[in-house]
Amino acid sequence: MIQILLDNDVVLDFILKRAPFNVEAKEIFDCAGRGEIAIYISAITPNNVFYITRKQIDKVTAFKAVEGLLQLAEVCTTDKSVFQKALTLNFTDFEDAVQCASAMAENVDAIVTRNLKHYKNSPVKIYSPSKFLQFLQTV
Repeated sequence: MIQILLDNDVVLDFILKRAPFNVEAKEIFDCAGRGEIAIYISAITPNNVFYITRKQIDKVTAFKAVEGLLQLAEVCTTDKSVFQKALTLNFTDFEDAVQCASAMAENVDAIVTRNLKHYKNSPVKIYSPSKFLQFLQTV
C-alpha cells in the first residue's frame, strides 16, 4: 500500500473546504477511505488544524476537525531525533523540514503538498495533489 504524508496545506484544504483545492484533497482522503493508500500526518499537523480552524470557524469545530483527522490519518512518530534531522535539512521553512523529517522517519513513499518549492531539497518524493492523483491512476 502506498503511504503518503499530507502537508498541512492539503489537510486544511480538506477540512476547511478551501475551494478549489478541496476537490483534490477530498479525493485523496477518499482514496484512503477505500483502502487504496495510507495517509500520515506529522505530529504538528493536528495543532495547526486546531489553531487555524478555531480562528476561522470556532473552537467546537476545531475539536471536531482534529478528532476526524485522527480517525482518517496516522500520526508520524515525532521525537527529538526528528527535530534534529529537520535541522540538518536544507529547507528555508522549519515547519516543512519537520514534516519532511517526519516522513523520512516513517519511511513513507511520498509527501503531497501544494507548496512544492518549499520541498525542493526533500529526499522524499514530492507530489502536488493533482500529480499524486495522476500517479495513483498508473499503479
